[in-house]
Amino acid sequence: MSESIKKLMYLNRRAPYGTIYAWESLEVVLIGAAFEQDVSLAFVDDGVYQIVKGQDTAEVGMKNFSPTYFALGGYEVTKLYVEKESLEERGLTIDDLMPLTWEDEDDDWAEKDSIRLVSREELAEVMAGQDVVFSF
Repeated sequence: MSESIKKLMYLNRRAPYGTIYAWESLEVVLIGAAFEQDVSLAFVDDGVYQIVKGQDTAEVGMKNFSPTYFALGGYEVTKLYVEKESLEERGLTIDDLMPLTWEDEDDDWAEKDSIRLVSREELAEVMAGQDVVFSF
């Protein structure tokens, strides 16, 4: 890895609607990836709701931006960490999340899962290995 490439993690803690934090995080992630940085996302606390499948925003009068998460693989953002405890505390499982994948060109374009379910302890270790962690 070149010295100019930084390991950037975006820590998503907030629900997807009601504030602009989730949308802004996604925009910054795509920008960072476009500049070929080593980008990863972590979803903790209410941030896990950002990637719940079947979102309907009609009641809140906001645009549903959740389909944009499907573009992450195309930007080579393939490391999405979801904190297991945050899911459990909200009565969710990995099956409640969008099927976010990427195509591995080194493996005959095999489709691979982007979401990695990790414990709080494992996520802390991943965060410790980053150059920069942005919290949204």
